Amino acid sequence: MGTTSADTGPLTGFVVGVTADRRRDELTALLRRRGARVTEAPTMRILPLDDDVALRRATERCLAAPLDYVVATTGVGWRGWMSAAEGWGHGAELAAACRGAQVLSRGPKATGAVRASGLAEAYSPGSEATGALLTWLLARDLTGRRIAVQEHGAPLDGFSDALRERGAEVIDVPVYRWTPPADTDAVRRLVEQTVRREVHALTFTSAPAIVFFLEAAHAAGLYPELLAALRGDVLPVCVGPLCARPLEDAGVSSVWPERGRLGALVRTLTDTLPARDRRVLRSGPRPLVLQGSALLAGEEAVWLPPVPAAVLRALAARPGWVLSRTDLLQRVWAGARADEHAVEAAVGRLRGALGAYAGLVRTVPKRGYRLVVDD
Repeated sequence: MGTTSADTGPLTGFVVGVTADRRRDELTALLRRRGARVTEAPTMRILPLDDDVALRRATERCLAAPLDYVVATTGVGWRGWMSAAEGWGHGAELAAACRGAQVLSRGPKATGAVRASGLAEAYSPGSEATGALLTWLLARDLTGRRIAVQEHGAPLDGFSDALRERGAEVIDVPVYRWTPPADTDAVRRLVEQTVRREVHALTFTSAPAIVFFLEAAHAAGLYPELLAALRGDVLPVCVGPLCARPLEDAGVSSVWPERGRLGALVRTLTDTLPARDRRVLRSGPRPLVLQGSALLAGEEAVWLPPVPAAVLRALAARPGWVLSRTDLLQRVWAGARADEHAVEAAVGRLRGALGAYAGLVRTVPKRGYRLVVDD
């Protein structure tokens, strides 16, 4: 922070938290390519498939007798199951068992994976909701039917229980399981950074990632503060509506793209975040843009530390007006322990970080500070 960079993009000035485990590198690269700074903190991890005893036992149960229905819930899960079975020497046998059954696929990703494995789906709903699959199955006589349900990271208890109540033998296939993260300290730090508004957006690619993140906030004693940040200054961006459900249950609104893809998620973030946190300041021969934690002057970007950036945003909210030290305490520190000396120190750091643009922040003796602008 405090350095000047000539590399700018639509997300320059913003710090984005990435909570994904799988495809984290790809998502991080997409964000950085657009100018963002990224804080990585996977909130959960996926167990390796080849070593999963539960998956192997479920696969052997599927092969013990003919299957009537097979439910594919995710593309990555389906491909992982087929690949793991191939590694155990059961690939052809599992494919034949699925070919002899009616395959149901949840959404386009699962459908694409089913077709790529040489199979055809008997039914796929227009949405990615498992409820439509359940309705389709319950419309049939399920007594004595054998149904394999490929889970997608968490047990589908309600789904499987409803099938069992109708007389079906259900084999839950835990293709991959999500467990707490390897680095819990990194997740706790991301919670704290979110509460302090040091990140401007958080990205989520799965509902369990959100659940683990909220649980980390509970453990840190910061759950109410985290929800307040997500309902206000920090933008949650999800890969789709199903992913966003744990946030909705907590009373937090989020945004997501029409198509559940990483590229679409980044485009949605790129379209939404600058519109929320971008101010154009007229000062001198060319406009200056305050975006996130950076001041942009043409192709030049001056990154600011979090607290000085917050001070500059507070001044920019009322350009030309004088804000007293008490005003800044209320706007920037919002109840945190601080006094007027903290304001003076933050203004000093801000001027130091601004360098050639330090004259933007003017001291008004005995009154406070104001942002020097043309209009």
